[in-house]
Amino acid sequence: MSKYDQYEGFQVESPETWTEFHKNKFDVKPFGDHDVEIKIECCGVCSSDIHTINGGWGEQKFPLAVGHEIVGKALRVGPKVTLVKEGERVGLGAQCWSCLECRQCKNDNETYCTQQVDTYGQAWPDTGIVTQGGYSSHVRAHEHWVFPIPDAIPSHLAAPMLCAGITSYSPLVRNGAGPGKKVGIVGLGGLGHFGVLFAKALGAETWVISRSHSKEADARKMGADGYLASQDPDWNKEHAMTFDLIISTANNFGEGFDLGAYLALLDVHGKWVSVGMPEEATLNIRPQDLNPNGCLIGSSHLGSRKEMLDMYKLAAEKGIKSWVETVPISAENLSATMKRLRKNDVRYRFTMTDYDRAFGA
Repeated sequence: MSKYDQYEGFQVESPETWTEFHKNKFDVKPFGDHDVEIKIECCGVCSSDIHTINGGWGEQKFPLAVGHEIVGKALRVGPKVTLVKEGERVGLGAQCWSCLECRQCKNDNETYCTQQVDTYGQAWPDTGIVTQGGYSSHVRAHEHWVFPIPDAIPSHLAAPMLCAGITSYSPLVRNGAGPGKKVGIVGLGGLGHFGVLFAKALGAETWVISRSHSKEADARKMGADGYLASQDPDWNKEHAMTFDLIISTANNFGEGFDLGAYLALLDVHGKWVSVGMPEEATLNIRPQDLNPNGCLIGSSHLGSRKEMLDMYKLAAEKGIKSWVETVPISAENLSATMKRLRKNDVRYRFTMTDYDRAFGA
């Protein structure tokens, strides 16, 4: 018998069998003074889960339960916890710990902490126990990374905001998206649809930039003011040097992707911020594409606790609703859902539900 507490979850055994899930028991870190123990109600499905279990992002620690868009009930809180109340409905995203002492942590940049611990697949420094994610009965995390969920947002809609939502929201607010600004969202997928919803809610003029017109109707329903399809001749000419900010959520920079054509849309010192993380992709940057408008290229990683709470407040106040398909959690359904997500067969996020059936009340 293990000397550690144990939870139960659906784990993958290896990259070669990444679509096969097995319900196993696993060890969890000792409960700390600042920890919150969450009984999971539902969990969003993120492309990061696939990139992790299929080996696309490199070597991982198996067996592994993924899932990092977790909503549930705070069953227990440590004696020094002040940010969460026992019994409260809460969320946990892709990060479960940081040092809270470094320069980054003290400046609302705790997602950039060099010691940060991911919600799944990373060994705790003190015990070596590997963190396991939200396709499980419970999860344990530091209170700083556990967020109260507003009553106005249903759990299955709140879950995808914990990774995809904050990944899109943070670069928008950090780069001034709001009234008087023109914002482009490249790619209308799981990340991109949140980019549209939040950019519009923040008051920016919001445009979707996609390969074809196949998702234009959806973009308009989400509130997009305009739509550009790169398959059209001279698609970017009328909008050259008019965008203040472009958030790229693209998960594929295939052959023929012309970054320069997108950068030409930016106004002087406008910004291209990339948040999509394809397994194998290279952005070919030519200095000649940067010079005409002095544009800037960067990226963004998740978002701070302050930004997460502000995002949920905005979503509750504006009635923002994730576009979600719910799926009862089981080994079979996880396998089928991963295969569908791999084929981009979803509009626009999955949330695994019915945890009581899988793990008991």
